[in-house]
Amino acid sequence: MKASGGSRTTAQHAHHQESSARPYDAGEPCDLVTVPARQGLEAVDILRRGPAPAGAAPRVGPVLHDGSCDTLGFLVPPGTAAGWDLPGSACTQTFGRGLRIPSEPPVTGSGWLLPPDATGPVTDPVVLRAALGEAARLIEAADRCS
Repeated sequence: MKASGGSRTTAQHAHHQESSARPYDAGEPCDLVTVPARQGLEAVDILRRGPAPAGAAPRVGPVLHDGSCDTLGFLVPPGTAAGWDLPGSACTQTFGRGLRIPSEPPVTGSGWLLPPDATGPVTDPVVLRAALGEAARLIEAADRCS
């Protein structure tokens, strides 16, 4: 997979932004960031390796995979879609359509890679953007070496 253009700049920019984390009520709607599975799996690994700040929620929230394992979906706070601009990914605004953190995967044929009960409430979009950028760079480097 070729890394998305612009990921490096976006990730570096996001690294310097303040986290947009805020207390999250599991009853609130969520947006959904979808990415190719390879990049998503790298990002999950990056997020799980990094320590969360003291007293903070885990760095990665629930993550879905599609039935064919082509994409992963990260649940993020509502409103994320309005400012999401990372090439190679998409953020679906579900605000108003009521996607909430369900116990069962919300999309037929999908499953949980990281179920809601094993993670924090949702993934912080600033932290996710940085992890996806790092994942894209790792994949690009690995592909050049193969």
